[in-house]
Amino acid sequence: MGSTSAISLCSHPKFQLRRRFDSDGSKSDLFGLPARGVYVPPVVPLRRRCSVVKADGGGSRRPASSRRVYRESQSASSVAAPVKQLASFAVPAASFFAVTFVLWKLVEKLLVPKKGRMTSSVESKAPEQGMKWAFSAGTNLLSGLGAKIERESKLKLNDFAKELRSFSSVDLSGRNFGDEGLFFLSESLGYNQTAEEVSFAANGITATGVKAFDGVLQSNIMLKTLNLSGNAIGDDGVKCLCDILANNNGIQKLQLNSTDVGDEGAKAIAELLKTNSSLRVLELNNNMIDYSGFTSLAGALLENNTIRNLHLNGNYGGALGANALAKGLEGNKSLRELHLHGNSIGDEGVNALMSGLALHKGKLTLLDIGNNSISAKGAFHVGGYIKKTKSLLWLNLYMNDIGDEGAGHIADALKQNRTITTIDLGGNNIHAEGVTALAEALKDNSVITFLEVGYNPIGPDGVKALSEVLKFNGNIETLKLGWCQIGAKGAEFIADMLKYNTTIRVLDLRANGLRNEGASYLARSLKVVNEALTSLDLGFNEIRDDGAFAISQALKANEDVTVSSLNLSSNFLTKFGQSALTDARDHVYEMSEKEINIFF
Repeated sequence: MGSTSAISLCSHPKFQLRRRFDSDGSKSDLFGLPARGVYVPPVVPLRRRCSVVKADGGGSRRPASSRRVYRESQSASSVAAPVKQLASFAVPAASFFAVTFVLWKLVEKLLVPKKGRMTSSVESKAPEQGMKWAFSAGTNLLSGLGAKIERESKLKLNDFAKELRSFSSVDLSGRNFGDEGLFFLSESLGYNQTAEEVSFAANGITATGVKAFDGVLQSNIMLKTLNLSGNAIGDDGVKCLCDILANNNGIQKLQLNSTDVGDEGAKAIAELLKTNSSLRVLELNNNMIDYSGFTSLAGALLENNTIRNLHLNGNYGGALGANALAKGLEGNKSLRELHLHGNSIGDEGVNALMSGLALHKGKLTLLDIGNNSISAKGAFHVGGYIKKTKSLLWLNLYMNDIGDEGAGHIADALKQNRTITTIDLGGNNIHAEGVTALAEALKDNSVITFLEVGYNPIGPDGVKALSEVLKFNGNIETLKLGWCQIGAKGAEFIADMLKYNTTIRVLDLRANGLRNEGASYLARSLKVVNEALTSLDLGFNEIRDDGAFAISQALKANEDVTVSSLNLSSNFLTKFGQSALTDARDHVYEMSEKEINIFF
């Protein structure tokens, strides 16, 4: 009976790695490599290979095919073992070298880029159609968008040009059209018979752009005012402009404020003034003109007899510049206004300046020497000039440091002066004593209509002395008492004065700490008929709703109220106080049809 049996032939080959000796006696491993310092990885056990042989019938006799299969299996196992042993060593080593090579190449590309190849690749690639490429942020714009912006710019410039041809006064300040825009617009000024005042201020114009006026201003006889302030044209631009204006007989007012003009530019302007007979007003505020530039301008004043107003605020004249200017004023007959605010001329400079003005043959009406580090000593010299002048109308000594002593010098001079109508003594460290002296001067002076003593710590006592005089004396129409530390008590003195005064129209009491109490005092005076007061400024006074209620009731109670402007901004009003003031405003309008502008 035939039977089938399965015989599993599983081989477990075992190999010994024997060292062999080379001819020189050194040991070598199985692969002929030197054994010294060489690490031979352990032999990984091979997976069992099993062969299944199927035979017919039992018995101990094995067919020839079965023996052949067994021998082939053993032969294959004996060959595969050393190959796998070699692979177990070679594969990790090859992987290590491959990874190392890749990393090295990567680091080389990152740290040492090939410039030639990068440049060529960038150059060989043409930019895509419709794109503009740049390396600054925000400049990779579509060409269509750029063209649209360019078209809009041209349309705007065309509109500006139409204005120049259509109106007598044209303000094109702050449009930022630059030099190119000015070249385009300047064509509209040539032989222009309409525009009389043109402002190109703050437009990014440089010295190059000034050349656009060449050949244009020479042919224009209608333009009277040219404003180039806020453009950094510098000395070169001013020199170019002066060369052009040498043949212009129309421009009467030239504004070159904040244009980076220095001594060289001032020298060019001085040369222009020596020959130009049409210029009346010259503004050079906030530039960099020093002593040398002042000297040049002073020399021009000796030869020019047409200039009326000279503005040199915010420069660097100093005492030497004032001294030089004084010499020019001695021989000048035309100057009417002199603005020297913020030149640090000091007491020495103001002494020289007053001496020059005393010999001035013209009729100066305005003198601005504020913010010039003038003390009581300098105020003494100013007082001497005030006594002599027969033409001065406006005097500004704002933001100096004359103190009570200097205020006394000015007060004594005002007793003898009958021309000055406006005087500004704000920010001069004047206390109650100084303002009392000024108040005494007002008793016999009915010419002064504008008095600024703000930013001085005069306190309640100072405002009391001033209020007592102004009840029935003086002719003050505008009284500035902001930041004077008068408090609620001072407000009471002013409220009492307003009941009798018939001249004060504008009253400034900002930042005096009036609070509700002071507001209530002023409200009582508003109930009384006052035919003069039209503007009352109570900003920054810590007034709350109760003070607002008192003022609103006063406005409702006085049917003949003349106040048309009431400022209560920067106080502590809630919606209730604001509502009360709004109701009072509406009530006044309904009853008398008078409008009150209330700010809160």
